[in-house]
Amino acid sequence: MGETHAQLTVTNLFTRTHAHIRALVDTGCGLLTVTQEVAKELGFDPAEFSPRRVILADGRSVDVPTIGPIEIAFEERTCQTQAYVMGDQCLLGFIPLEALDLMVDPSRQSLAGRHPGGMLHRV
Repeated sequence: MGETHAQLTVTNLFTRTHAHIRALVDTGCGLLTVTQEVAKELGFDPAEFSPRRVILADGRSVDVPTIGPIEIAFEERTCQTQAYVMGDQCLLGFIPLEALDLMVDPSRQSLAGRHPGGMLHRV
């Protein structure tokens, strides 16, 4: 099994500024995580946002800036959410994966729609 990456377009919903990013799909991560450089490219100043407490994979808890609202686009699917600002690599977590109605296909190292006819959500 290898790594799965996704090509995403992330848009700052305040300014409509967008960035194209390559994110590692990480089902152990909650939200989208972007680097400081991506946050700045989107027009956010992470220093202006209140930090949010997160738990890292090694069990440590740290405070990280959270930016938003943002829109994540993958192929013809979109969702609105927030993103953590930390690290040196963008990560696509399980909350936006669910909101985009996507699943990981580890044998192909790709993302696939869970419903062939397009996005489907339960209400």
